[in-house]
Amino acid sequence: MIEKRVMVLEDEPNISEALRFILSRNGWRVDVSADGHAAIGAMRADPPDLLILDLMLPDLSGFDILRSLRAEAGTRDLPVLMLTAKGQVADRAEAERLGVTRFMTKPFANAEVIAAVRELAGP
Repeated sequence: MIEKRVMVLEDEPNISEALRFILSRNGWRVDVSADGHAAIGAMRADPPDLLILDLMLPDLSGFDILRSLRAEAGTRDLPVLMLTAKGQVADRAEAERLGVTRFMTKPFANAEVIAAVRELAGP
């Protein structure tokens, strides 16, 4: 079986480590980054099966990253799960306008994240 890769782009270490733990325990290989520019470069070179993207990052916003990914052929169809504390209607609408695959708010239930990842990236 080919191991599925998930990239977690999240600047809060507790959240990125929690996501790494629950995803790796469920069989995914997990790359974690808090650097939007580096993550975009890595995804251009070797796209993961799924990106879990925070909206508020130190260098680029999740919107900027999503816009960049959707503008390039190699990452245009990459499933993106936006996981953010900013759950306002305007944020959700902007994410959907930019082509997010799924939008979830923090705090999150581990089972909900696992279910979304399975649905978006395959088992």
